[in-house]
Amino acid sequence: MKKLTLSYGWTIALLVAIAFPFVSSNEYYLSVVTLAIIYAIAALGLNLLTGYTGQFNLAHGGFMAIGAYAVGILTVDYEWSFWSAFVVAVLITMLIGLLVGLVSLRLKGHFFSIFTLCVGYIIFLLIEKWESLTHGVIGIMNVPTPELGGVVDFYDGKAQYFLALICLVVGIWLMNRLVRSIVGRSFIAIKNGDSLAEALGINLMRTKILSFVISVAYAAVAGALYAGYVRFLGPDMAYVSTTFNIVMFVLVGGLGTIAGPVIGALLLSSLTQSLQFLADYRMLVFGPLLIIVLIFIPSGIVGLWRRFLTKKTMA
Repeated sequence: MKKLTLSYGWTIALLVAIAFPFVSSNEYYLSVVTLAIIYAIAALGLNLLTGYTGQFNLAHGGFMAIGAYAVGILTVDYEWSFWSAFVVAVLITMLIGLLVGLVSLRLKGHFFSIFTLCVGYIIFLLIEKWESLTHGVIGIMNVPTPELGGVVDFYDGKAQYFLALICLVVGIWLMNRLVRSIVGRSFIAIKNGDSLAEALGINLMRTKILSFVISVAYAAVAGALYAGYVRFLGPDMAYVSTTFNIVMFVLVGGLGTIAGPVIGALLLSSLTQSLQFLADYRMLVFGPLLIIVLIFIPSGIVGLWRRFLTKKTMA
């Protein structure tokens, strides 16, 4: 019965997502939701590492920026096609993630988080200062949109929306398969305790690195899509605020759930945009709202919904 309810829920959500561009006559709303979907992909990756494996990576936004800049540099400076650059960007980000993971994952708890925070800041500084490669503070402009043999015009907002949606749906499906597999259960065992995982015969380092690399791969996909959609890249993309936003998406939506990061990204992105009229003062509203949610709903929106369903079933 529970699986059937979840299946209906995902089906309804997908149908609403497909219908949205056709019922929304405002291009601005379409743009907001498209960006929210892109960030939801990145949030899914962070949720795998933090929500399922228990490792809090504070460089996630930096890895998203690596994916975006790889696409920007290869397409603008070297005139690669978008999709070739897309694949290479993901592979480069995974390789860098592997190298970072080999060092950082030897640390535990807060030490790991602090180390990755430093890594994220180093990524930001490299993007800002390495002008010969990244164009520095000027940024990379006119990143080409994806192409599909002239069949689909990706200059159109709806086409970009559906491209992001397809990537999100595939990402959710793959993530669901992963966390329900034996490998996924190994991730959860590590989250519950290294000693328990070792007692079960799990190779801690290898499993943590696998989770880290898959996590940054999701960030790279999001970054590549962002580059093709926004078409301008600046160093601020790698700043800690990007990681902070993604962390909030995961926490508010529901840590350790598949739907949580998606719900959090869509809800908070919409809320942020609705408060734009407050300019720099919008955080005076947004910040306390987040604090209230985290205090009274620590398990996130999905956790709250699950408790409601449990009480309803018991009643």
